[in-house]
Amino acid sequence: MPALAYVDTPFVPTGYAFSGDGSLPTAGDVFMPASPTSAAAVVDSSCRWSSSRSSSLYRIDGWGAPYFIANSSGNISVRPHGSETLPHQEIDLLKIVKKVTDPKSSGGLGLQLPLIVRFPDVLKNRLECLQSAFDFAIQSQGYNSHYQGVYPVKCNQDRFVVEDIVKFGSPFRFGLEAGSKPEILLAMSCLCKGNPDAFLVCNGFKDAEYISLALLGRKLALNTMIVLEQEEELDLVIDLSQKMNVRPVIGLRAKLRTKHAGHFGSTSGEKGKFGLTTTQIVRVVRKLSQSGMLDCLQLLHFHIGSQIPSTALLSGGVAEAAQLYCELVRLGAHMKVIDIGGGLGIDYDGSKSGESDLSVAYTLEEYAQAVVASVRFVCDRRSVKHPVICSESGRAIVSHHSVLIFEAVSAVKPMAHHANPDDIQFLLDGEEARAKYEDLYAAVMRGDHESCLLYVDQLKQGCVEGFKDGVLSIEQLASVDGLCEWVLNAIGAADPVQTYNINLSVFTSIPDLWGIDQLFPIVPIHKLDQRPGARGILSDLTCDSDGKIDKFIGGETSLPLHELDNNGGGGGRYFLGMFLGGAYEEALGGVHNLFGGPSVVRVSQSDGPHSFAVTRAVPGQSSADVLRAVQHEPELMFQTLKHRAEEVMQTKGGSDEGEEEEDDDEFNNVAACLDRSFHNMPYLATEPASPCNSLSAAISNLGFYYCDEDGGFDYLSA
Repeated sequence: MPALAYVDTPFVPTGYAFSGDGSLPTAGDVFMPASPTSAAAVVDSSCRWSSSRSSSLYRIDGWGAPYFIANSSGNISVRPHGSETLPHQEIDLLKIVKKVTDPKSSGGLGLQLPLIVRFPDVLKNRLECLQSAFDFAIQSQGYNSHYQGVYPVKCNQDRFVVEDIVKFGSPFRFGLEAGSKPEILLAMSCLCKGNPDAFLVCNGFKDAEYISLALLGRKLALNTMIVLEQEEELDLVIDLSQKMNVRPVIGLRAKLRTKHAGHFGSTSGEKGKFGLTTTQIVRVVRKLSQSGMLDCLQLLHFHIGSQIPSTALLSGGVAEAAQLYCELVRLGAHMKVIDIGGGLGIDYDGSKSGESDLSVAYTLEEYAQAVVASVRFVCDRRSVKHPVICSESGRAIVSHHSVLIFEAVSAVKPMAHHANPDDIQFLLDGEEARAKYEDLYAAVMRGDHESCLLYVDQLKQGCVEGFKDGVLSIEQLASVDGLCEWVLNAIGAADPVQTYNINLSVFTSIPDLWGIDQLFPIVPIHKLDQRPGARGILSDLTCDSDGKIDKFIGGETSLPLHELDNNGGGGGRYFLGMFLGGAYEEALGGVHNLFGGPSVVRVSQSDGPHSFAVTRAVPGQSSADVLRAVQHEPELMFQTLKHRAEEVMQTKGGSDEGEEEEDDDEFNNVAACLDRSFHNMPYLATEPASPCNSLSAAISNLGFYYCDEDGGFDYLSA
């Protein structure tokens, strides 16, 4: 944004009365603004605005490459195939929003915001790019094995996300990683349709049931690998594998000395939450040898933290792990796989920096080269056969494929106080108040900014104390606020930031922002060919002071935004997108204030007129859905309220036939209103509500849409 102009020379404030000889004011000389113009409104408009300027302003070319661009229409476009996307294949986000939110009578889907838009083509591209990067590194360095990754389902357990990854990854044996019993169940189920050689890496704390499930997976011809996180898990594995007559494949998670110093490295190092120390590893090897199962030990796993910032840190950790791998080979284990865990980072702010939790100083290709080089160097020096390289790169795989779209429904501008000369006359009546006023007046006349700020603060504090003591009226206090605000505007010290109220729950949809100060790119998805004329922070719907976004990428405390039409109503809607949130945010979101999950659509690139097809659409959770999540029973609640309405109507009791009919109509309206409220989404309805009966509302919230064989869009009830 261009710098905002402000007054920096002595001036005579127009619209104010004062003594012509320059002396200090008398009782009749109280100066009052006529209609001051905020200095914040003065913007350099010498340059014509364009989408490319918005791209630079919001850093879209940095964090968005190669999947998001600002198109010539001023909207965000998705490039579903990354750098290989052809111009006619780009998908305009605003067109998706229109298709999804337009009423069914107009050919839309009639869904409500907020909205998650998933792009399976982007998911496919991320998998292919990851595989290609490792394939190239392996070939170029003469590495004598292959790369075979897994997706940690904890990043996003949505059925269609996991199924897509299994399907897209099948040609290169891409597998899954699970960390709990429900996750291993869904992973086993999904991998039944995947490549039989794909790994199912079983991490996390384990009990007998968990280990039995993993062993059962081997009976079902799934390539399950049990990774020991704690030494005592080994006894369960040995005992249960013998009882179930299954030869397990066992891995060890090692606690490396290499430590990631950033926020995401808290689980790394010797004091990390998971893994075995060198002493414990030696004991595990001895126990397996004594049990005749040392050949079952085939995998070494480690994790030095998510969002690894540099290849130097990565190479150090991989080299240390490779030494452990070679030692396990020396001790007689039949090692085959080194699992380098997660850590492949993404660039949230477009800075390409290795000094921040929000960015990384390497490309996908450089990451793969560093891993392969470190493993190859150590193994060659120790004359150990090159292992299969596995990684658990969840964040890098799913972050880009999902966009959260929400609406700014209103904006709160800094209040303009209008001072009344009669109400401010008291400033000259008392000795102390007059002295403060005269100091402020003199500072204004000479353009002394620092003194103006000091005297404004002193004047306001003194008047607040007077109001608390009952000496000043509310009108007088308001007029003092108006005077002080004018002074701050005149010297360019007023805060021009607006508060944009967004139809969203930060706690439900962006929990990492609230919980760990994780920042995500937030950008208007349209109007990018227009100059943003305001700066704003975002305030969500929740009744919580933390439900706001006042930190943005680039170290900004406000976001350049466009003025809302008619304060957000009627004249036009204003849509914002949060990007790179496909990992963790959906899995972590709760039901704070009972705001449920958003609507979700799945959009694929097609050769149709709009370059896309919505292949699946699910309405967001209704009020009834989130009430059930916290053990309430919406059906009983509805009956209770309906019964109360009947009682009230009976007490009211119409005396003639006409009044009885009116009471019946009122009761039916109350019941219908309650019924709709249970079945509608908890978020604000930004369009006028349309009448609907309870059956259609209930069905609408139980079913989903799908694309039929003819390319049409049909509705399927649950």
